[in-house]
Amino acid sequence: MDSAINGTHMTFVFSGLTNEAKLIPFLFLFFLLVYIVTVVGNTGMIAIVKKTSKLQSPMYFFLSYLSLVDLFYSTVITPRMLSDLISLKKAISFNGCAIQFFFFAALAGTEIFILSDMAYDRYVAICHPLHYVSIMTKRKCFFLVVLAFFIGFLQSTLQANCVFRLHFCRSNVIDHFYCDVPPLLKLSCSDTKYCDSVTVYSVGACTVGSLLPILISYMLIFSAIIRMKSVEGKQKAFSTCSAHLMCTSLFYITVFFTYLRPASEVFDSQDKAACIFYSVLTPMLNPLVYSLRNQEVKRIIIQTVFNSTAVNTFFSTIKHGVNLSSVLVKLRKAICK
Repeated sequence: MDSAINGTHMTFVFSGLTNEAKLIPFLFLFFLLVYIVTVVGNTGMIAIVKKTSKLQSPMYFFLSYLSLVDLFYSTVITPRMLSDLISLKKAISFNGCAIQFFFFAALAGTEIFILSDMAYDRYVAICHPLHYVSIMTKRKCFFLVVLAFFIGFLQSTLQANCVFRLHFCRSNVIDHFYCDVPPLLKLSCSDTKYCDSVTVYSVGACTVGSLLPILISYMLIFSAIIRMKSVEGKQKAFSTCSAHLMCTSLFYITVFFTYLRPASEVFDSQDKAACIFYSVLTPMLNPLVYSLRNQEVKRIIIQTVFNSTAVNTFFSTIKHGVNLSSVLVKLRKAICK
């Protein structure tokens, strides 16, 4: 582009994930599988929480909204990325780019504050178990979710309003597989110092604002767990926190790597790999981690797949230490009824 352009008639072109033609079929099939698992996993988690009376607690209320955000968050990026993998020209309109970035940034911001809400919920459950019901009321939980969405969409509006008011004249090729601030700013011929500051302060404020409550909550949680005399109580407390800790760590590490580090002139494969992890893989991993680490969710999933009588027999026999052959015989009889 020879002259500065800023308008709805402009078209951007993505550089894409790779230029290696041999890798494209594998990447397409891999990320298609990831997206299918993401949709099924998050939709299933929402359905399980909504349909199961045993899961009508604040912890699962927040988990259902985390799954909802992950579902849309992944949908903003992955289908477009899959389409571009098999397209000759990976073009996106100016407005399309703005819309994609707006919802991507909004949902990412919302997710980190829902993770913060979940940490607070675990703190109340472990440190104030007798007052849990009176503290974590439905009204308070709903307010925390609404606040997460409000902050997420507010910071996204600020960033999008700044970036898409710039003039672009250096090139129309975005060295990425979706619209994001760092590669877009490199295309602008305007002074980007203000937008750089808005991005750093927005991402930094959201990250610190959500990470600080998580760190404080877990400091208090670990302090309470250490004081517990019961080994079983300690194991149960650690079990309820482990899934949340894993999901939070995966998300924050990649976000820090991508945004809160010195800027580089080259957006290399490491940057793209980090972006793939938190924009494509994390939404798939969250429901899987919660399913595998949470015994109640795991039990309900198995009950949904199999006969509930068979599963109850299976769990009760294992609990009482019956040998494997006896477990299988009883399970078979229960299924055949």
